[in-house]
Amino acid sequence: MAVVIEDDDDIREVVHAVLEASGLEVYAAGNGVDGVDAVRLHNPDVITLDLGLPDIDGIEVTRRVREFSDAYIIMLTARAREVDTLQGLAIGADDFVTKPFRPRELLARVETLLRRPRGSKLLSSSGGSPTAELPPAPASNSPTGPTPVLPAAEPSGLEHNGLFLDVATRTTRVGTEEVQLTRTEFDLLQALMEAGRVVRSTTGLARWLHAREYETGGFVSESEERAIQVHIANLRRKLGDSAQSPRWVETVRGVGYRLAAKTSEN
Repeated sequence: MAVVIEDDDDIREVVHAVLEASGLEVYAAGNGVDGVDAVRLHNPDVITLDLGLPDIDGIEVTRRVREFSDAYIIMLTARAREVDTLQGLAIGADDFVTKPFRPRELLARVETLLRRPRGSKLLSSSGGSPTAELPPAPASNSPTGPTPVLPAAEPSGLEHNGLFLDVATRTTRVGTEEVQLTRTEFDLLQALMEAGRVVRSTTGLARWLHAREYETGGFVSESEERAIQVHIANLRRKLGDSAQSPRWVETVRGVGYRLAAKTSEN
């Protein structure tokens, strides 16, 4: 199911038709307040959202929607509003498409989000051609990667320095406290935890999120790379992590990200 929030009648009809043709049940709203109400009523899997709405803007819509929904949010944004786009990503949007856009591009982004692989693929740390599938999580005596949690305590879970990730229930905990992540933040964290101390490049993560991991040399824009950086910053903020002294997500300057080293108390 999808909700389209767009004040331009022509664009709204195009987006509605594209999503409906893909097999989704679609509801549309022409302003931000009605859009938030539609999301609350229909509980969609994906939302397309124009940033320039006549009542409340797309940033405020995203903020309100994230109070009760984890639906994927794709922003439709003009080229001149990149700052707004990054702000939208910072408060919980998942992706963006720049206007004017091709219907096939929008459809591809939506389909990618809805089928995003939960067992992620490992991309080369250089950001070039992809490598093989991500190897299994290291054994419990490995000092470099996340420790699989015992089935009785945390089914299908990963643990690293007190951070617990349950893939089956898609829940995240720091110690005993649950942390609320967006779907994209969860997926990025899972990718990093599965890779352990292997670096995942910013470019590679962008390709993976858009299901382009098997396109050798597939172009990734600067905006897409910045979007990954914003998502990682959001993830750190929610976990209470520090970029300078990371407990979980370590920056490899000029390359990408990996898990921080195991701490002695773990």
